Amino acid sequence: MERIQTGRLQVSADLHAFIRNEAIPGAGLDEATFWRRTEEILEDLAPRLHDLLHRREVFQNALDEVGSARGAVGEEDYLRSLGYLVEEPADFQITTSGVDTEISEQPGPQLVVPLLNARFAINAANARWGSLYDALYGSDVIAESMGLERTNGYNTARGDAVVSYARSFLDEHFALTNGSHANVTSYSVVDGNLRVALQDGQAALAQPDQLAGYVGSSTAPSSILLRRHGLHVEIQVDREHPVGARDQAGVQDVVLESAVTAIMDLEDSVAAVDSADKVAGYRNWLGLMQRSLQAEVVKGDHTFTRVMNGDRTYTAPSGGTLTLPGTSLLFIRQVGHHMFTDAVLDADGRPIPEGILDALVTGLCSKHDVEGPSAGKNSRKGAIYVVKPKMHGPAEVAFACEMFRLVERALGLMPLTIKIGIMDEERRTSANLKACIWAARDRVAFINTGFLDRTGDEIRTSTFAGAMVRKAAMKNQPWIRAYEEQNVDIALECGFLGRAQIGKGMWAAPDNLADMLRDKVAHPQAGASCAWVPSPTAATLHALHYHQVDVHERQRELLAKPRRRALADLLTIPLGTAADWSDKDRRDELDNNVQSTLGYVVRWVDAGIGCSKVPDRSGTPLMEDRATCRISAQLVSNWLLHGVVTRSEVEASLRRMALIVDEQNAAEVGYEPMAPDFDGEAFLAARELLLEGVQQPAGYTEPILHSHRLSKKAEQTRSHA
Repeated sequence: MERIQTGRLQVSADLHAFIRNEAIPGAGLDEATFWRRTEEILEDLAPRLHDLLHRREVFQNALDEVGSARGAVGEEDYLRSLGYLVEEPADFQITTSGVDTEISEQPGPQLVVPLLNARFAINAANARWGSLYDALYGSDVIAESMGLERTNGYNTARGDAVVSYARSFLDEHFALTNGSHANVTSYSVVDGNLRVALQDGQAALAQPDQLAGYVGSSTAPSSILLRRHGLHVEIQVDREHPVGARDQAGVQDVVLESAVTAIMDLEDSVAAVDSADKVAGYRNWLGLMQRSLQAEVVKGDHTFTRVMNGDRTYTAPSGGTLTLPGTSLLFIRQVGHHMFTDAVLDADGRPIPEGILDALVTGLCSKHDVEGPSAGKNSRKGAIYVVKPKMHGPAEVAFACEMFRLVERALGLMPLTIKIGIMDEERRTSANLKACIWAARDRVAFINTGFLDRTGDEIRTSTFAGAMVRKAAMKNQPWIRAYEEQNVDIALECGFLGRAQIGKGMWAAPDNLADMLRDKVAHPQAGASCAWVPSPTAATLHALHYHQVDVHERQRELLAKPRRRALADLLTIPLGTAADWSDKDRRDELDNNVQSTLGYVVRWVDAGIGCSKVPDRSGTPLMEDRATCRISAQLVSNWLLHGVVTRSEVEASLRRMALIVDEQNAAEVGYEPMAPDFDGEAFLAARELLLEGVQQPAGYTEPILHSHRLSKKAEQTRSHA
């Protein structure tokens, strides 16, 4: 790798060129100053970070040594004696200010998307608004039976079912004084109020203040904008449109405000293992901040350029102009404290902490949204929103806040410009949650239950205590119910209502959206102001839940009550009883986890795909990322440690499941089968994760995945030379 000496740092040539030629111009900072201040921050923070990582090791070693005796010594008392548990702070309210309304006032879906894919990133940003007609027609929400199947052409019967569903939605949440939206023949605005003509008379909105605006003439508007629980719905009218022409009111679509916020991910959903990968992610973030990001899209024989949507403009009911954002408010998820990168080498030639580089470079790119020609296109408040993952306890949260303070000073940003989103996904953070929030009380804007990584850490933290329950049983364990509820309760205690987001986790079955529509309403009902979805279509459907549930009212109800769970519930280790499992139970659990690991890892290592739909053994596509891989690998490693399965059984399962994964991927262009040799980088990576998972710090998958991905990239480079 070619490097440029910059002060005492050695910077990869591609990163150096990106900073000089793309990120610095227009950012109000000169190149020499940027690198000098980067070096100063590294010299200050890197030793402190190493101390924090060493403390993780000390805690884990102590927990491993106690092993199965933890129940006897008393989990809470033992953790306090270690310093793993700290004293909970007295009651306080966060003081975060300068937060956009998408975070403080608008509950709604939240998309998470791999930043290295420009098309995905643009799609996610544009998912602020989504067609309900398209989401219903293209998903399993409308069952494909009795003539309602999706066909090559437009199925009018299915289309009619979609229209009927949408009209029912309007009737439920935007009721008329009489009659139904299904009987409307025209919409108009008279004296600032919505008027509708029905087949048999006239009507208006039962709640007149739900009218937020319109487009076109008041007598024949081309769209009607409605609002409920802070979210907007647009009834689009076009009697010339193929759908509108069949509708007596000329309605051609109902468009929902959907992904109010979106997280651009540089962490779990990407395979960024070297400088080239990092620069690709940074470049896409810069393009998002400058509103210049584009992607060429090929559909059949048609090619077009996808760009970011502009704002949407309406006439307000009382006159004047109402402008709404056309894109989601964007967060950037940086890597965890434990990651290091050779994109920059320090004065001793060692890779630097990757999270510090992320903070500096994405902060530099974000300056284009804070000031200059692009200012305010993302955050109208001039804020930068960073999701910080995999922090262990309040000291690590405090370190992140100190890092952001130094980055603000280095980049010439106002203090507290950078807001932090805390991923509550490690056991030591959950157990000390109020102290973690206290450490970030003046800049926290988001807290989320990352239940997938949290499950992986639950297994690894207590893996020496005994064999864990089967994966399907984990969701019913006392610790996870306590975890999900206390996350909301403590955040509300600390003043998040009307000031910061409280989030819930991902819907992991992206093709099973009828199930999502049935089940995911539980997230706003739990008091979460946002919850993760895997696609723009899912965002549009999940938006329906926020019209059903008044999240802020639900939060006020919860705030009036005491916490629902005790710390003892959270600390209950999810131990199983191996004697109760039949040989078939053990084999099925082993095969399921091995197959999902192989299915994910083969794409990660061979193709650099960090997040994708991976079929399970039955062929059902499931969203897999490093968090789900961490769970599967840790569970198998735990069972291996406690003799529930043997090493030879794991080896045999690896070969059996590799054949299934090869078959599932056979149609993929360029796919390299793992069988019959079973010696490729992907197979070896999966094998190492499953057999050596106990040796991985916190059970993380990154060290193994990165090593094998780098070897695979080198192999691919040689083959093309």
